[in-house]
Amino acid sequence: MEFVALDFETANADMSSICQLGLALFKDGSLQEEWKTYIDPEDFFDGINVSIHGIDETTVEGAPILPDIASLIYSYLDDRIAVCHTHFDRVALHKACAKYDLRVPTCTWLDSARVTRRTWDQFAYKGYGLANVCATLGYQFVQHDALEDAKAAAHILHAAIEKTGMDLQQWLKRVERSIGFPDHSYNISQDGNPEGAFYGEMLVFTGALEISRRVAADMAAKIGCMVVDGVNKKTTILVVGDQDIKKLAGHEKSSKHRKAEKLIAEGYPIRILQESDFKELVLLAE
Repeated sequence: MEFVALDFETANADMSSICQLGLALFKDGSLQEEWKTYIDPEDFFDGINVSIHGIDETTVEGAPILPDIASLIYSYLDDRIAVCHTHFDRVALHKACAKYDLRVPTCTWLDSARVTRRTWDQFAYKGYGLANVCATLGYQFVQHDALEDAKAAAHILHAAIEKTGMDLQQWLKRVERSIGFPDHSYNISQDGNPEGAFYGEMLVFTGALEISRRVAADMAAKIGCMVVDGVNKKTTILVVGDQDIKKLAGHEKSSKHRKAEKLIAEGYPIRILQESDFKELVLLAE
């Protein structure tokens, strides 16, 4: 049983702006190799992202850019199972490879969040974030360090394998099937598809989108997100129009955007995405 767990940190809401990478190779339940590096994203650092992971322009000074380490990434990921917690890291890698016209590693992806939702009934429809699951399992780690997050995802996968007796190949098939736990609290009048990969996420749109809000809401609901109009303490994802993302370097942001950043600063786990990344997230989650 061999797989590589990985995690990225990004400099701003553009998911191609990778500024740190952590990779951990596991074989037969044991850590064989680990590697972590800062990456110069050749992009600006948004204060909100810096407040989350502590990485800024000075941290990555002299660090490689993604093409400099592409061959090493391929050596870890090609022809292996790549494990990450939710699809965000997968999208980040796809976007960054496109940015530099690099090929995407030929790996098979396994989302440990989807494994979690099919292993423990209390996480089937909510609370399946990396930190919360690890706290429940009694696994301590430093959150928002790429290598630590990668190893935390691996720990969750190992715990699920031990609990269910299913191996990696069985899990690759299992995550494509329905969750199988009843959700008695689910209100059928809500927009989120309870079998969607992101059920339990509360999503808000802001800014000028290329597609209509109705189409965007339908896309979000299909993958499980409950779409609401305003940002509040229960919000977990804010999708910002791509053109509005370009204003992040010191220009005016929408009231929803500013409120989300204020809540992030207060410790609420809101992820800010640009529209193009949201579309790719939907594509990969379907």
